[in-house]
Amino acid sequence: MPDRQLTPTSYIVLGLLEKAPGTPYDLKTRVAFGLGEFWTVQHAQLYSETARLAEEGLLDEERESTGRRRKTYSITESGKEALRDWLGIPVNELGELRDLAVLKVFFGAEPKMIAAAQAAAHQAKLEYYEGLKEAFRELDIPEGVRVTMESGIVHERGFAEFWSSLL
Repeated sequence: MPDRQLTPTSYIVLGLLEKAPGTPYDLKTRVAFGLGEFWTVQHAQLYSETARLAEEGLLDEERESTGRRRKTYSITESGKEALRDWLGIPVNELGELRDLAVLKVFFGAEPKMIAAAQAAAHQAKLEYYEGLKEAFRELDIPEGVRVTMESGIVHERGFAEFWSSLL
């Protein structure tokens, strides 16, 4: 296997296409309804990354012969192997906290001015996630999605409590 420079976006594409083939637009839709809650992916990256992964033999590309000539991608065995290898590597680094409210407070914004809106926003997101969790009970949702939802609930609960404590 050639030495590949795969990024988190590479693995997002591989992981999404492992579930079902699709166009970059299909991938954008799949990101918007789930993954996008905790990982930002630029739409343009999905187009460039699918093409790059196809060049590297990790995806197969099929182009429509008429019409818009859309490209549909599917994961190859090499792509599945790369994804499996990546999933088997433990993660010992922490995620990056990119929070505009925290950034403003860091640079001198009055915490109480920021706190009310942030507490409300995090409480609303917490309620949204808890509603999804409840809806998931009725569906056959993969364990990874359920665990990710729990992570979001813990995060939102913590930030709602943090900002509320500043009021």
